[in-house]
Amino acid sequence: MERPKLIREDGLRHDGRRPDELRPTRITVGVLNKASGSALVEYGGTKVLAAVYGPREIPQKHLLLPDRAIIRCRYHMLSFSTHERKSPALSRREIELSKVIREALEPVVISETFPRTAIDVFIEVINADGGTRTAAVTAASLALADAGVPMRDLVVGVAVGKVDGVLVLDVDELEDMFGEADMPVAAAPSLGLVTLLQLNGVLTREEFDSALKLALRGASQIYEKSREALRDKYMKVRVEE
Repeated sequence: MERPKLIREDGLRHDGRRPDELRPTRITVGVLNKASGSALVEYGGTKVLAAVYGPREIPQKHLLLPDRAIIRCRYHMLSFSTHERKSPALSRREIELSKVIREALEPVVISETFPRTAIDVFIEVINADGGTRTAAVTAASLALADAGVPMRDLVVGVAVGKVDGVLVLDVDELEDMFGEADMPVAAAPSLGLVTLLQLNGVLTREEFDSALKLALRGASQIYEKSREALRDKYMKVRVEE
C-alpha cells in the first residue's frame, strides 16, 4: 500500500482534523440486558463493546483471593472487524492486550469490597480503525461502572501519534500504520493517575512530554463524555421509574 500524505498542506490531517482534535466520540452505557454492566464506545470508525459479569463466585476456587476480587479480562477482535478476515481464536496479540487492559483497570477498581469473587470483563472489537486498545479501556471502565462495581474513578484511553513529524491526538488506522510513533495512554483524570502508557516508535524527550500532555487533554474530553453517558443512562432510569 502506497504511503498516503497524512498532514495536508493546510496543516490539517488526512481526515480534516486538527492535530489536537479527537475523532467523533459516541458512548452508550447499558446496551446489553443480560450483562451486569455494558458499554458501547466509538472513536470514529473504531467500535468496541464491553460487557461485565459479576462480582460472582466461580467454580475454580483455587483462582480466588481471600482479600479481594480478581479481574479477568478478555479482549477479542471479531473476525469481520478488520480488512483481513482473522481467525476467531484468540491471537497472541489479543492475549497480551487482555493483560494490558486488565492492568489498566485494576488500580481504580476497589476489589477488596468483594473478596473471593471474580469480575469478568469481555471486550469485543466490532470494527477496528485504530485505537482499539484505548477504546477498549474506556468501554470496560464504563461497563464496570454500569455494573455497580465500586471504583475510585473512571479510566479512559486515547492514543497520541507522530505523523509526518507532527504530534496528533487519537490516531486512526492510517496514522497508526504509517506514522513514526504511537503512544496509547489510559488515565483516571480526577485522580491524576496514568494506568497505561506504551510507546511504539521513537520520540525525543521533548516530544514525549508534549505527547503525554496532549494525551491527558484528550483523555479529559473523553472522561467528560463518559460521565455524561452514565448520567444520561441513570437519568433515563429515574424518569422511567
